[in-house]
Amino acid sequence: MHRPLRLTIDRSAIQSNWRWLQARAGVPAGAAVKADGYGLGARETTEALIDAGCRDFFVSTWAEAAALGNLPEDVSLVVLHGVGPDDDEAASRLPARPCLNTVEQVGRWRQIAPARPCDVMVDTGINRLGLRPTEIGALEGMTIDTLHSHLACADEDTAMNSMQLERFRAVASAVPAKRCSMANSAGICLGTEYSFDLVRPGLALYGGVPRPEAEGNIRQVARVEAQIVQRRTIPQGESCGYGATFVAKEDTEAAILNVGYADGYLRGFSSHGSAFAGEYALPVLGRVSMDLIAVGCDAAPGLKEGEWVEIDYDLPSASKQSGLSQYELLTTLGSRFERRWT
Repeated sequence: MHRPLRLTIDRSAIQSNWRWLQARAGVPAGAAVKADGYGLGARETTEALIDAGCRDFFVSTWAEAAALGNLPEDVSLVVLHGVGPDDDEAASRLPARPCLNTVEQVGRWRQIAPARPCDVMVDTGINRLGLRPTEIGALEGMTIDTLHSHLACADEDTAMNSMQLERFRAVASAVPAKRCSMANSAGICLGTEYSFDLVRPGLALYGGVPRPEAEGNIRQVARVEAQIVQRRTIPQGESCGYGATFVAKEDTEAAILNVGYADGYLRGFSSHGSAFAGEYALPVLGRVSMDLIAVGCDAAPGLKEGEWVEIDYDLPSASKQSGLSQYELLTTLGSRFERRWT
């Protein structure tokens, strides 16, 4: 069935981004493939990164772990949300390791699989997931593969980064673990003192630029294209779209595109987003609606119904246009796209 929306995903760009992140960190780099590979496809991303040399992968839930299917024996998979009261069966059956976050989860894992290794998250200040440093006594006798923490403000220059680093160093010296891991994509950019034994990039793998240090080194991964449903002229003085927020100052050529907020092209792009027809920039006119947007195409007089237009979805640029985070831009991409890996 023909789809009027295309999402083209560059496999080599994901691999290139992972290689740069690993080189920057100076230690092995894993990959966060949660949220279906940040909306691009967890299985395809995992396969591409295994081919590049990645051997550590991270998902949020046991359902996400199961969806990845069988992985090579030398590849490890970690469930970041740990093992909840309803996860016994999945945790027993699947080879993934839980990352334990609470004293209750530690006790639960001792009952489910006392001989299997686990990972552990320690909260050093984000107050999200993880044992508090005062609770690490509960880990006595556990076989811990990787001890984790997570930075709250790594995309900013703040004293909290160094504070968390020192807290984690103190905990790591007291907890016997095979490896330690703290840095996400932004954390990798902070410097190698945050690398420890393993880093866990996510956003930057998929084309996001978390800090200025990554600019020029991270390649765009996802390209969004939409087909033109109709080309029309908006007469001078008439409006276009819901709320009549765009009023033509002169006769304006417009292309109506097959994309809207149901596809993840959210209303933050209203009158701020843009698209491209070759080298010509086409501004979004008025509000984004559920299934459609209008773009001005005076600069591209030859555009016609059925032709394809590329949406500006370079993540740093699109984030500035829309006011949305780069994470939101990726993970909200909808199911109506034909996803094509190249």
